[in-house]
Amino acid sequence: MTIARRAVTACATRLNFGDVERTKLVTAASELGRNVLVHGAGGTMTISELQRAGRTGIELCFADQGPGIPDIGRAMQDGFTTARSLGLGLGGARRLVNEFEIVSEPGMGTKVTVIQWKRR
Repeated sequence: MTIARRAVTACATRLNFGDVERTKLVTAASELGRNVLVHGAGGTMTISELQRAGRTGIELCFADQGPGIPDIGRAMQDGFTTARSLGLGLGGARRLVNEFEIVSEPGMGTKVTVIQWKRR
């Protein structure tokens, strides 16, 4: 996960994201990366730089081929955990970024995409 945090930090720094934006995105990446490792038995993270309507952003996509999430709504609730952790991963990551999307199907894995936009 150190590699993921460093890659996200480097991208956000290169795009001149502020300290708060960068920290939020790196924290979300750490939480989501941990979920991919713990619940999905490994997977991928991709980083994309975005330019839309004069805005600069970073998109992170986490994907695994794990067991999937049978109840996404429940999994997004604070305190819900299947790994005996604090249960702040998905819901916490959602609150840290500007855009959050999750797609999961039992037996088919999970894909989480987040976007953080640079403040103007």
